[in-house]
Amino acid sequence: MFEHGICISGVGHHLPAAWEDNEALCRNLDVTPEWIVEKTGIQRRYIAAPDDSASGYAVAAARRALAMADVPASEIDLIIVCTFSGDYIFPPVSAKVQLELGAADAQIFDLQANCTGFVTGLTTASDRMRVDPSVRHALVIGVELCSRYIDRRDVNTAIYLSDGAGAAVLSRAAPEHGIKASAFFTDASNFEAVRMRGGGSSHGMIGRSYDPAVDHMEMNGIATWKQAITHMPKVIKAACAKSGVELGDIDFMIFHQANYNLIDYIVRKMRLDMSRTFTNVREIGNTGAASLAIALSEAVEQGLLREGQTVLLAAVGAGFNFGASVWTWHMPRDGAR
Repeated sequence: MFEHGICISGVGHHLPAAWEDNEALCRNLDVTPEWIVEKTGIQRRYIAAPDDSASGYAVAAARRALAMADVPASEIDLIIVCTFSGDYIFPPVSAKVQLELGAADAQIFDLQANCTGFVTGLTTASDRMRVDPSVRHALVIGVELCSRYIDRRDVNTAIYLSDGAGAAVLSRAAPEHGIKASAFFTDASNFEAVRMRGGGSSHGMIGRSYDPAVDHMEMNGIATWKQAITHMPKVIKAACAKSGVELGDIDFMIFHQANYNLIDYIVRKMRLDMSRTFTNVREIGNTGAASLAIALSEAVEQGLLREGQTVLLAAVGAGFNFGASVWTWHMPRDGAR
């Protein structure tokens, strides 16, 4: 057992003021609102205002998480922002977050693992805290402004993607509390199935005109579904095995909110029950690396996570990249009532 446990001491999230329901979206699509619900379960998605920014959303979510944890920004020694839609290609969003929060001594970096980013970021921060006692608290943020990169007339992306941010503060606890183990897996055989090529070094912006074929997000929904139902249960079972718990011992699960039907299918495939999980994808949509963070924040707000529960966090992202972590739930200030 490690000398210290690493627990989540505070969470917070931020959503745009405006949202779009299926009726509004379908004015630009050749499908019906009922078809979207049948295929995805999604009823609406949040859309950032023109003046909104990823860094602004990240800071707003972070401030709520810090307040819940009762940790001043001056005691944050590591900031990880998980995103694929930062303000700029560089510098990193985490640098702006450090500045705005006043966390002057914090190490910063952005982490790009697509929709698996938040699970990866929590694990990375936990590992860092375990090996370096000078890291008192860490701040992990998932944030996306997906709407800036999609064609609202593309049914393959527009029906899913949304904007928002979620954050978690990590703190030390007794050895029996907090994260137990994580597992990760990548199947790159469908590397091109979900992508955003425009602006990358293979499709740079200099010397060419705007090209809708490469300057919007592209997504193959069938490939994503097949990857998720094949590999997500495997990586979850691997995380459970490393944690020394049986799959049936999981008290509560929170997944990347990609598609309600996908979550339901995976839960049933593992012979578990949807009563053990929390979903918000129907009301919020798929917010990429922010989605699990927002769902976790809402679940804590609603008192769904309780002291001592065995909690699973799991996600799938482009690449295809899978991650899962198992936690013994503990919030020092009793954020989970």
